[in-house]
Amino acid sequence: MAIKLSIEALEVIDAIDRKGSFAAAAESLYRVPSALTYTIRKLEEDLGITLFDRSGHRAALTEAGAELLKEGRYLLDAAQALECRVRRVATGVETDITIAVSDLFNFKPILDLLEAFYAQGLGTRVKLLREVYGGSWDVLQSNRADISIGAPGDAPPGGGFSTHLLGQLDFVFAVAPHHPLANMHEPLSANDIVQYRAVAAADSSRNLPPRTSGILSGQDILTVPDMQTKLQAQISGVAIGYLPKNMALQAASQGLLVIKQVAEPKPLGPVFIAWRQQRQTDMGKAMQWLLKHLCQLSLEQLLVR
Repeated sequence: MAIKLSIEALEVIDAIDRKGSFAAAAESLYRVPSALTYTIRKLEEDLGITLFDRSGHRAALTEAGAELLKEGRYLLDAAQALECRVRRVATGVETDITIAVSDLFNFKPILDLLEAFYAQGLGTRVKLLREVYGGSWDVLQSNRADISIGAPGDAPPGGGFSTHLLGQLDFVFAVAPHHPLANMHEPLSANDIVQYRAVAAADSSRNLPPRTSGILSGQDILTVPDMQTKLQAQISGVAIGYLPKNMALQAASQGLLVIKQVAEPKPLGPVFIAWRQQRQTDMGKAMQWLLKHLCQLSLEQLLVR
């Protein structure tokens, strides 16, 4: 029986789903929209199913199309991994490397390092991702990244990761100067804190259970996309919570936040550079170079100020 589904067709379906239209997908794939339309119609005819509902403004997958894409993405990941592995075997250099960076960290020292990396002339394409909290582990476990900078706490169960400890991250409790807790007697108790809304940066994990920290049972929660938005929410006074000490001190020095002592402080949290475990002989030159130099960066250099 001839296989009617191709990697090219899966790439087209994936692009349309991510971009929301045939035109936007075509642009991202450097092709004309008519070529994508032909690919999808041909596949629909071959399989005898409808993949996209074209009645709305946005190209929406049908139930059958969504199932095809869900399973097809595993094939796309496998094909990309195979391509990279073959290239690495042939040349000793990775085709692509994806680096995930915690939302607590500044991109600048990483971009400075990449400038030196590109000067090596290895030809490896680099992709940077932004992840929040446990998403820094999820991105490795799901093979969406090769290196994760800022993976917090314990690795997911099952192992399979190598790590380099960057340091221990210190968090402090901070509120806006006009917030009711700002002038309350210290240390603040859990009963004091639970009465007011907390803000949390949403864990970006897709497959691992989302992690939470510093939220009390029964407390109202405002969820925001990242640590920078969390900082702004606390400065505005709409919510309260813990922030990395360096970030909170910077805001406090400008009179934007007040740091409060609490009866039950949040413990120090270890932060790692992590990557999937592999033998040194299986690691390409680009990965070796990047890990060597990334592990020379300090936590202080990386933290957002």
